[in-house]
Amino acid sequence: MANDKPKLRSQDWFGREDKLGFIHRSWMKAEGFPDKVFRGRPVVGICNSWSELTSCNAHLRQVAEAVKRGVWSAGGFPLEFPTISLAEPLMRPSTMMFRNLMAMDVEESIRAHPLDGVVLLCGCDKTTPAQLMGAASADIPSIVVPGGPMLRGMYKNEPIGSGTDVWRFDDERRAGRMTAGEFCEIEACMSRSAGHCMTMGTASTMTSLAEALGMTLTGCANVPAADSRRMEFAHRSGERIVELINEDVRPSQVMTREALENAIRVDMAIGGSTNAIIHLKAIAGRLGIDLPLTRFDEISRETPVILNVSPSGKYLMEDVFYAGGLPAVMNEMIDALHGGAITVTGKTMAENVANAEVHNRDVILTRDKPLQTSGGTVILGGNLCPNGAVIKTSAADPKLLQHTGRAVVFEDHADFMNRLEDPDLEIDETSVMVLKNGGPKGAPGMPEVGNLSIPAKLLKRGVKDILRISDARMSGTSYGAVVLHVAPEAAMGGPLAAVQNGDEIRLDVENRKLDLLIDEHELSRRLRSLPHRDPAYDRGYGRLFLDNVLQADEGCDFGFLKGKGGGRWATLPF
Repeated sequence: MANDKPKLRSQDWFGREDKLGFIHRSWMKAEGFPDKVFRGRPVVGICNSWSELTSCNAHLRQVAEAVKRGVWSAGGFPLEFPTISLAEPLMRPSTMMFRNLMAMDVEESIRAHPLDGVVLLCGCDKTTPAQLMGAASADIPSIVVPGGPMLRGMYKNEPIGSGTDVWRFDDERRAGRMTAGEFCEIEACMSRSAGHCMTMGTASTMTSLAEALGMTLTGCANVPAADSRRMEFAHRSGERIVELINEDVRPSQVMTREALENAIRVDMAIGGSTNAIIHLKAIAGRLGIDLPLTRFDEISRETPVILNVSPSGKYLMEDVFYAGGLPAVMNEMIDALHGGAITVTGKTMAENVANAEVHNRDVILTRDKPLQTSGGTVILGGNLCPNGAVIKTSAADPKLLQHTGRAVVFEDHADFMNRLEDPDLEIDETSVMVLKNGGPKGAPGMPEVGNLSIPAKLLKRGVKDILRISDARMSGTSYGAVVLHVAPEAAMGGPLAAVQNGDEIRLDVENRKLDLLIDEHELSRRLRSLPHRDPAYDRGYGRLFLDNVLQADEGCDFGFLKGKGGGRWATLPF
């Protein structure tokens, strides 16, 4: 860490004694700020993903005010700015399609403005990785302040979790075991405060991994949105960003290969979302770090699941916080982590969590008595996914992890929705549901539709899980024996496109294999005769996305955004 204070980037705007300096200062004075607050002080951008369309982040205006207090108290000058916000439940066709747009918005907003450092306010699923990607590319001092999980839902004195219990209750309704009135009542009970999902969905996973990467203050990620300590962390983060600017500590110094491996290991230990693999790959790509899928699987094999949280386990994020939160989880496994990794606290990861205690051993387990003996997410290979696929084994029926069954094929999500409840659909509990054209290009945008609903006629017979395969994603709150992120996707001519009704498919998780049981010549013949599909967009961002998005195994970022750099203009003194 640097000892000498660096030259403040903002002074290329505000410290000039010429016409441009006059203009820059004059426009700030138009907002009522005196000259002394932006001449010589660190200017801190507060990157706010607040939006009334994003209920997970709807409280971030208040969080921003707490950050500002911290920045002012540390001698900095805070300036809040908005970016696009990604509302997971509301955006169509998928927030994943717009993650890269938000990352570009974050990067260019940082790069274009007179900012010496930035505080990133996030929460909902894709807002956290988008901000980390943008900050990694801009590479000025940065710190993350998540909005925190919402309070746990309650129904008839039982805790209920966002997403996870939606799928469960919907199955009960479709099977005729729950009334419409009960379903409606639960709707009002589930989401009862601001904040992101309180299960270990993608939002809770990615905010936890932001902390595991070293990009938050210790203990920041899991504080509930409604808890006053959320504002305290925001205040202290505002103070800390001024120190990070003075120390010239940048994301590229924090989010190293060791930090990324820490995040992968923590993801496996907490039973994190399958989406984390795509996002960590994208963040690594922005930093110019090669992070092969094989490394994820190596770490998964070595890492037991020690967090008893839904959808893999019993509890919710509020319980995780009371039990000691992520610091206690990481302290439990610190000898398996890169403890010397530097963090935005100014201390190493090992120093940060050294005194963290576990307050509830039913929530945070020990490694010798884990929820599952190896990591929650497994990377598959085989002739059906030559570039990889994933399955969250910690949330699947163990009996289906070694399974051979007959394919029931849906050409796209519309086909699936049209035929799901067809009484003539030939399907039973041994079948393998296959969804094509759910990937980055085919869907488009790789929506969370991979957790295909089980037909009601099977639910009524008591079937609770069935093997499902797709090139789509699923919500981190989902559960079941669901193989996702099949690469290459069907729309790119991947082997998934060749699957036909009645084909046998074999899943062998122990040996990390997913195979279509037809001979190689027949597979090649089918792939050569695939029909043409028109692209979903011919203009705008949709066209940009389709032309440039990488496959799931490469993080679904745009190829032209990988690696460091920012263009000649980014460093020019105007």
